[in-house]
Amino acid sequence: MSDSETVIQTGKSSSKRNGFLTAISEMPVMVKLALFWLVFIVTAAIYAQIDLLLNQALPLQDPFHQPFLFGDASPVEGPSADHVLGTDILSRDNLSRLIHGAWVSLIVAVTVVAFGIVFGGFIGAFVGYVRGRSETVVMAGLDVVLAFPPLVLLLALVSIYKVRNLTLIALVFGVLSIPTYVRIARASTLGIASREFIQAAEAIGTKRRSILFREIIPNIMPALLAYALISAGFVIVIEGTLSYLGLSVQIPQPTWGNMINEGRRDIRRTILPIFWPGLFLTLTVVSLNMLGDWVQQRVAVRSSAL
Repeated sequence: MSDSETVIQTGKSSSKRNGFLTAISEMPVMVKLALFWLVFIVTAAIYAQIDLLLNQALPLQDPFHQPFLFGDASPVEGPSADHVLGTDILSRDNLSRLIHGAWVSLIVAVTVVAFGIVFGGFIGAFVGYVRGRSETVVMAGLDVVLAFPPLVLLLALVSIYKVRNLTLIALVFGVLSIPTYVRIARASTLGIASREFIQAAEAIGTKRRSILFREIIPNIMPALLAYALISAGFVIVIEGTLSYLGLSVQIPQPTWGNMINEGRRDIRRTILPIFWPGLFLTLTVVSLNMLGDWVQQRVAVRSSAL
């Protein structure tokens, strides 16, 4: 690589970094707090998985240990130095279980976003740009899929396949998310395909494949990201609902939904075993919605400038 190319690449990297820092500085205070909470949740979930890989060598309570069964502790203890958020009915540490439960919500949300953006985004951009018979066939098939209520279809699939592990649940959520992303990507592509820079690229003989990957997909990506953040919050709520009903990842794997289900048995004694997972779930969903709304506003401003 020549010196001039090195300078250009360095300039691009510096520009992207400065643009990111500028975007963070322009965030409202509440959006910054939402971003901080999401970073905390993601970091804590990854930390919990590293702890499991290291055979719980890191400073974190065992989420499966039940000292109550051995007479070493009392059930449903309040916050203390050993248990910051108290314990549940089996004397398991609430904080540790909340952090491990965050991993389930994180995996499901990331899978949905990945499937939606990669598969749904590409298919939507392709049919929106190519149009013709391909668009008619794809959109007709998606209309059939969308005619079924997603939650009912999800319950049916989970009930049919008796193995309810995290991988299966995440894949089911991911596949069901594709049609909605296709429609959003197609709608965004229809607006971008008529812009002057696309027509200019076609006029000079640029291949349609190059236009699709270099012009259209990068320009629809911010809109997909804005929807993905809001969609992730909705998916986390659905997964929590399935966990509460016992139709998601099975016990003893902690999830926020099954923690609420287990804590309701002693709600007359204390509300804390329900309060903590409910709080974590609410803060996560609200944070995703706030961040998604902020990204959507920036996308609207950016689209008007194109």
